[in-house]
Amino acid sequence: MTAAPATRHGTVPLAGRGGQPVWISRAGVSFPDLVPRVQRRAWVTAGLCPDTDLYALFAARVREHPDREALVDDAGVLPYAALDAEVRRIAALFVQAGLGDGDVVALLLPNGRDAVAAELAVYAIGSVALPIPPGGDDRDVRALLTRSRARGAVFVSARRAQAVADLPHLRTVFAPGPGDGRTHGLHAPRTPARHSWRPRRGEPYGPARILVSSGSEAEPKMVAYSHHALAGGRARYVRSLHPDATVPPRHLVLVPLASSYGSLGTPVTLATLGGTLIVQSDFDPAGALRMVAEHRPTHLFAVPTMLRRIADLPARPEEDTSSLRAVVSSGATLPAATAQACRERFGRPVVTVYGSSDGVNCHTAGEDHSPGDSVGTPDPAVARIRITGPDGTPLPTGRTGQIEALGPMTPLCYVNAPELDARYRTPDGWVRTGDLGRLDERGRLQVLGRLKRIAVRGGLNISLAEVERELGTHPAVAEAVCVPVPDPDLGERLCACIRPVPGTPFPTLSDLTTHLGDRGLARRKHPERLLILHEMPLGPMGKVCYRTLMSRATRGPARP
Repeated sequence: MTAAPATRHGTVPLAGRGGQPVWISRAGVSFPDLVPRVQRRAWVTAGLCPDTDLYALFAARVREHPDREALVDDAGVLPYAALDAEVRRIAALFVQAGLGDGDVVALLLPNGRDAVAAELAVYAIGSVALPIPPGGDDRDVRALLTRSRARGAVFVSARRAQAVADLPHLRTVFAPGPGDGRTHGLHAPRTPARHSWRPRRGEPYGPARILVSSGSEAEPKMVAYSHHALAGGRARYVRSLHPDATVPPRHLVLVPLASSYGSLGTPVTLATLGGTLIVQSDFDPAGALRMVAEHRPTHLFAVPTMLRRIADLPARPEEDTSSLRAVVSSGATLPAATAQACRERFGRPVVTVYGSSDGVNCHTAGEDHSPGDSVGTPDPAVARIRITGPDGTPLPTGRTGQIEALGPMTPLCYVNAPELDARYRTPDGWVRTGDLGRLDERGRLQVLGRLKRIAVRGGLNISLAEVERELGTHPAVAEAVCVPVPDPDLGERLCACIRPVPGTPFPTLSDLTTHLGDRGLARRKHPERLLILHEMPLGPMGKVCYRTLMSRATRGPARP
């Protein structure tokens, strides 16, 4: 491969395998596009992807309606013009600190104006945004920054910034406030610019945002999305929720904006659709109902656990949810009881979205849907879906196999992880989801289970392998296998199935979680049930039988 001259956008297109372009960050990370360029161009020609970058789209929204409410957060309301002024202020700080074209900039911030403005500022300077979902431990954050070779970062606190201060590639670190000498202040007093700054035109085919998912790997996965895929495919699925295009969307997004699901916030609701984004810094079910009444969202986006906690609150006499046109659930399987509770509470349709950071989407908007029946009919303008057998051959209607997806929302690649590209992408760009499903005679997708070994707790993925590895370091544990068990509130909880070292006292759940905490594992990854076994059940091939363990864990009492 021979590099072409660097473009003014800071990334370098290369002639990759099959003539596919590859973008290189300033720190040397490759972003190959695994979808054939001819297919990408066809989506643009068909009008499925706007051929421009995200900040240019946002700037157009500012010109169109500068006084429209852009953001509602804990601090109040920001119109589009005021939000753009904040974006430009932060972008100037980034440029003065040496960030620019081709840099990856990590963002670890709570929902609110800092997170929104900083992400848009990253796009404005031609960089790639890496929003990091809250709740991860320092080890996860270091892994993300190391693999992406982020040159800049904005952290929620100076403490989090100090935890990664030794990373050699991390040149510039910001934290809210005026700065303390070790970090730049995101709200530092203005200083005269050393150089004039103007927004940079991003490469629409190039990387814009990295979506993070814990997935089934021990380290969080990172998936690179282009400006096209965010403003085209991801925006198109959100557009389909709005039957009346004349009414500007107002989205109450209760999930973290840094999550894969939350990516419908800044790049889509604001930059692409020109709507109003309503957020809480921390989820509060009663506060969410107050925001519905006060700020009149058209749609509420949440994971099933959040929806259940809202629906279970007693109704107040003055409660007004009449502005809502739909309640949207994603991030985990929506239990039928939760869907029914939301219909009764809000009197509105409940839309389920099957999707992931890997680039798959299917939803039930506009369909006569029975919970548990299907997750909707695939929309080729977002992502085509096919079912394949073990050898990758597409299967006919009604056959069960792996779900694969390809469409305008398909990402570029996994970040600095060719082994994941080889495992989860086909040579012609299709995404292998690792999920089992089938298409029925009406073309609707039914999701039947997971090939991946993860637990989905309240919409958050927990790698079973990572927890098992850390449990195995406890001196009283001979074998450790983790399995998800159903839970009516969180969807799934994690059960640790332990065979103790012979002759040692049985470890308690408290013993194990204390040990995991000492090992640096985030609390959200800790098991909440414990099953003690004298031997692990084995299947015909001599491997641990997970189905048997799940059955025992589900019906067996948790150990104290």
